[in-house]
Amino acid sequence: PIFLNLKNKNILIVGGGEVALRKADLLLASGARISIVARELCKPLSILNEEKKITWVSRHFIHEHLNNVWLVIAATDDSKLNEEIYYLAEEKKLWVNVVDNPEFCSFIFPSIVDRSPIIAAISSGGKAPVLIKQIREKLEALLPQNLGKAATLAGQWRGKVKKKVLSATGRRLFWEKLFRSPFLSLAEYDLKKAEHYLKRSLQDYNHSQGKVTLVGAGPGDAGLLTLNALQALQEADVILYDNLVSKKILDISRRDAEKIFVGKKAGNHFAVQDKINELLVFHAQQGKQVVRLKGGDPFIFGRGGEELEVIKKHNLLFQVIPGITAATGAAAYSHIPLTHREYSNGVTFITGHSHKDENDNSQWESIARLNHTVVIYMGTMKAKEIQESLIKYKKNPDTPVAIISKATCPEQKVLRGNLEDLTDLAENAEMPALLIIGEVTSFHEFFNSQKEAYAESFAQSFH
Repeated sequence: PIFLNLKNKNILIVGGGEVALRKADLLLASGARISIVARELCKPLSILNEEKKITWVSRHFIHEHLNNVWLVIAATDDSKLNEEIYYLAEEKKLWVNVVDNPEFCSFIFPSIVDRSPIIAAISSGGKAPVLIKQIREKLEALLPQNLGKAATLAGQWRGKVKKKVLSATGRRLFWEKLFRSPFLSLAEYDLKKAEHYLKRSLQDYNHSQGKVTLVGAGPGDAGLLTLNALQALQEADVILYDNLVSKKILDISRRDAEKIFVGKKAGNHFAVQDKINELLVFHAQQGKQVVRLKGGDPFIFGRGGEELEVIKKHNLLFQVIPGITAATGAAAYSHIPLTHREYSNGVTFITGHSHKDENDNSQWESIARLNHTVVIYMGTMKAKEIQESLIKYKKNPDTPVAIISKATCPEQKVLRGNLEDLTDLAENAEMPALLIIGEVTSFHEFFNSQKEAYAESFAQSFH
């Protein structure tokens, strides 16, 4: 999608009916010079011709009408003529639109919401025009009528803001803060008050230092991002992201933000973490808005605490935006309640990797005794040791378990079995994966069988 500057450009419309009129009205609003070829003109077009707002050049189309033209619209009821115009325009490398025939268009007219100078354009590429109309109606209701006046006022002050706020990052932050303030509401009713508010905001503005925001991206599904997380991603100058962050989440972040992949590699965690810390500090000290985007939640096995210690040590501004951790996301999407009054009176989150003595099995003794659901992050590589340790400390080998791979993503996979099967299950699991141990994992089959039964019943009733 692009916006074209059509001011003083020569546009040819072939056709003189209501469709041609709609296109002419749009093009006149953009400042184009319009020529019409048509056997006859509908009354409104005839009036526009008399008022010299358009030029009726001929009743019959000939090839020479395409000379010195920038853009062509074929809006006749003669399909052969429309196609001929398309191919001729293509040969001359002209923009061409055959109305209601996307196959013969090098560009299409979107549905627009006009709050000039703000223009919102929506298109389905000709696939679903009625749906696009409904979307436009929603946007019309959402966007204030005087939004364009606010934009015009802001444009008049851009030069003054540039003189006061020297850095590009600082200016962007100023405008972002202003447009989230009462400024837009004031502009809706009283432009003088809105301008006074803008002036005072600029006088009081002090360029803030850089800031680091730890953002939880959730377990995978972009729909699980919080609104605060989305806002932080839209405001970021720099985004440091892990390998568990999905492409869909990166796609909805600020488009011109610098995106730096800092995914850790097995066996080299400490060196990589030191480098991440250096990058966070370096960019924030440049006055930038830095987002540290982490899979799941930053404070649950995400080393968010370690990074926050470094940020605090350097006296940098910071914020923490929690995310849905892998345990709750994986369990919910697998229909496994982590707690249940009859089966589990608590839940324990642990990691399969730790800085502590790897030979210290005391934690497994206490875990085995608890009537808790146990969720183990990064545990598949040590499934054998986990299985043996829990059984050693009298955890029933028949305890149900689940291994959930690629949680909350379309390709999520759940492997079910018992504790005595854990090692074999882990060998067949895809990465990344999460272990859940406890009676509640049996609910996966229960709820999914109910879901399948309902779907089958619905299908039968439908037929």
